[in-house]
Amino acid sequence: MDLLHDIALGFSAILTPEIIAFAVLGCALGMLTGVLPGFGPPAATALLLPLAFVLDVKASIVMIAAIYYGSMYGGTITSVLLNVPGEVSSVATGIDGYQMTRKGQAGKALAIAAVGSFVGGTLAFIGMLFASNFSELALGLTFIDIFALSLLALMLVIGLAGKSMVKGLAAAALGLLIGTVGLDHFTGRPRFTFGNLDLSGGISYVAVVMGIFGLAEILQILGDKQPPDFSSNIGSLRLSWRDIKDSMGSMGRGTAIGFFFGLVPGSPAAASAFTSYAVEKRFAKHPENFGHGAIQGVAGPETANNALGIANFIPLLTLGIPSSSTMAILLGAFIINGLQPGPLLFADHPDIAWGIVTSLMLSNVILLIMALPLVRMWVQILRVPTPLLYPIVLGIMTVGAFAIQNSVYDVVVMWVAGVVGLLLRKLDVPLPPLALTLVLGPMIEANFRRGLSLGKPFLETFASSAVSIFAFACIALVFVVKGVLAARTVVRGRRRATTDASDTVAESPDRSTP
Repeated sequence: MDLLHDIALGFSAILTPEIIAFAVLGCALGMLTGVLPGFGPPAATALLLPLAFVLDVKASIVMIAAIYYGSMYGGTITSVLLNVPGEVSSVATGIDGYQMTRKGQAGKALAIAAVGSFVGGTLAFIGMLFASNFSELALGLTFIDIFALSLLALMLVIGLAGKSMVKGLAAAALGLLIGTVGLDHFTGRPRFTFGNLDLSGGISYVAVVMGIFGLAEILQILGDKQPPDFSSNIGSLRLSWRDIKDSMGSMGRGTAIGFFFGLVPGSPAAASAFTSYAVEKRFAKHPENFGHGAIQGVAGPETANNALGIANFIPLLTLGIPSSSTMAILLGAFIINGLQPGPLLFADHPDIAWGIVTSLMLSNVILLIMALPLVRMWVQILRVPTPLLYPIVLGIMTVGAFAIQNSVYDVVVMWVAGVVGLLLRKLDVPLPPLALTLVLGPMIEANFRRGLSLGKPFLETFASSAVSIFAFACIALVFVVKGVLAARTVVRGRRRATTDASDTVAESPDRSTP
């Protein structure tokens, strides 16, 4: 009964015309900034943080939270329509979302993304109501556990490699190499910078992802003799019962994956989206459809993305610990208003604390109400003639890359990554493994070196908890299963070759007979 009373208190605090208006405005601004490549949730919330100085405490925090929520869906729009990810976590959604657009199902792809966002947000909100136990579990993970889980997530490269495992591993290695550029986090020494001060700060993964996916796609289209024209092939915007049925399992699994990753401090959003995509490909009855417009490949990652967005609030609100850069910015909004997130927030200001919690559900509903009708508007982007559309997109991407750090350096990184991405496409090298390792690489290295700094034997350090042992057991199982499947394929191939050779000998005429 206390929980129901708290929820009622929260809704009574936010269900006013003023707060609802600010939530609607926040979702709209979030979607608009999310559509701009490079303006992900951190940039969108940071850009509008000054509102916390002039608005009422509840209005400002609800609006900034709504901006964060809306920007997560906004990044999906350009990823699906143009294969230009608004943020790194939209890359996984765009793998099949853009292929659906090429097949004339752009409206359906954006619609299932909106529904998946709503389902993921709703289920994660229910989990948030029992947040204290989840927060303690996540914060109990040590850097050894995070290293083991990150290494397990790296096994997703196997599922994202496509037709050629060798090419997939090569792309993954390139991502790991890019992630090592910059100053060593432990010694402060430059690595692979070649004396360049800009490279000392590392290579922005946002600029790289914009380049290898978005810019490379545009360069390839502009180089075609007959650029594709999607203007007359948008397709229906309605979802059939079969679409919903095929996506229900994906949404459930995506919610669980996104919710877990959202609780782990420092966990990148892209990791949850890629994990969801790989899991859906593994569970699919027809995995060969993935990468060619499978609706589950859109529903799963997008659901995971929004479930992660809700779960990110749990460590912040219950313990006062931001689990991501966006949550750190939101923490600033609390401090500006003289509030300290944590257990005392619920005790001293229950109306504000539960108002913020319930505002996430309000924003979730508002986003669904706004997103579905606006799908028709967003797909109109495809009706713009190609010679006009892509120069505009290139201009927006250039501005977005510059806005990452207000530096021309990131613009250069994006263009270099675009040319490299185009070459990799020509060589039929899969790009998702590169994006995955680019995000996970620095996290794996940092936690691995922390473990080595303890000076203990490897097994004593990295197999010191149940979580790490479980993760390493799963990694070993993946290698064993893949090895067995590879051996079986080789045996079947040899048997088939032997059978074909026997059939050829049997069918050939007997030359010794006169």
